[in-house]
Amino acid sequence: MSVKILIADDHKMMREGIRQLLEMDENIKVIAEANDGVECMNALKETKPDVLLLDINMPNKNGIQVLSDIRRKKLPVKILMLTLHNEVEYLINAVDIGVDGYLLKDSESVELRKAIFTVASGENYIQPSLI
Repeated sequence: MSVKILIADDHKMMREGIRQLLEMDENIKVIAEANDGVECMNALKETKPDVLLLDINMPNKNGIQVLSDIRRKKLPVKILMLTLHNEVEYLINAVDIGVDGYLLKDSESVELRKAIFTVASGENYIQPSLI
């Protein structure tokens, strides 16, 4: 069974690139995309993904606000923060709120797939270079 993915990032080219990379794996299916935090929350309700790939910098509601809303509402989705922010403060904040994984956008595609399968299986994944 495939891991169903929602990609939330305000850069269309980034979403398209991630989608193309992930869909080369027969065990991953991108079921939705969102351009901002509000679209992300709506897409979560409509599509019920297994894993949300969530950018921090987005309009209307940033990724940290979306993460907080999801955890407060107890929505059943694993959240992998996929971001440019390598500052430890962002990581600590996301972990404190309840993120399942944290990965930098400059990671290899192999590491992205590993992170997705790790969080989908119920384990946490923090990019090793950040620990």
